[in-house]
Amino acid sequence: MSSLRQRRQQQRDDNARSVKEEEEKKKEEKKEEEEEEEEEEEEEEEEKEKEKEEEEEEKEEEEEEEKEEEKEKEHEEEEEQEKEMDDNG
Repeated sequence: MSSLRQRRQQQRDDNARSVKEEEEKKKEEKKEEEEEEEEEEEEEEEEKEKEKEEEEEEKEEEEEEEKEEEKEKEHEEEEEQEKEMDDNG
């Protein structure tokens, strides 16, 4: 009679242990998922920041090119005026 009671108690202990292990496993999986999501969010933020920097660099380069073109245009106009003066003078 005693051994039946012991077996039942052992079964309950085993079941409780299994439930607890399952809960721990689920907690660990949830924690890992949250960490992965956090990493993905950080990567997305870094990507956005990188894109923003690249866009700013492109914009600066375009502005520099426009300035250069403007300088060249002014220089050509000055040469044109000097040539006209020489031709007229």
